[in-house]
Amino acid sequence: MLPAVFADDDLAQRFVAGLDEVLAPILHVLDCLDTYFDPALAPIDFAEWLGTWVGAETDGTEPESRLRDAVASAAALHRVRGTRQGLSEAVRLAFGVVPDISESGGADWNARPLGPFPGVPRPHLHVTLRLPAPTTTDVHRLDSLVAAARPAHMPYTVEVTASERTLER
Repeated sequence: MLPAVFADDDLAQRFVAGLDEVLAPILHVLDCLDTYFDPALAPIDFAEWLGTWVGAETDGTEPESRLRDAVASAAALHRVRGTRQGLSEAVRLAFGVVPDISESGGADWNARPLGPFPGVPRPHLHVTLRLPAPTTTDVHRLDSLVAAARPAHMPYTVEVTASERTLER
């Protein structure tokens, strides 16, 4: 694509070839820039970095598929943060297992004034996670995840147990 004057010049051809080697990776990235912001298509190192941008609850030990899912759903997860649904989804994305969540609160209405309140007066949240092979790091990971995703006013406890194994015939 050089002008005709430089087409036969050996120095100009070598100079342009050197620039092509330097600029080709940049042009390739710019041509594919939209794929870098799609967690399913981005290179794994960029997906991890993108996770820090969107506040995905990851610790770097997840398998690649779970990391990509966590990054892709981080924005939607922030909308339900502090709710039972949000906590359950955050734990599922981190561990691949849906937890058992029990909480002390409730919501109800009564046609009579001063009717009974639902739930118990002291707030509490308990999260139980059943894993095939639990480790001590799972307890610490679950504790930090629940601390970040729970309602701010709720005291909580976490428990990681082994899932029951059934015999298949």
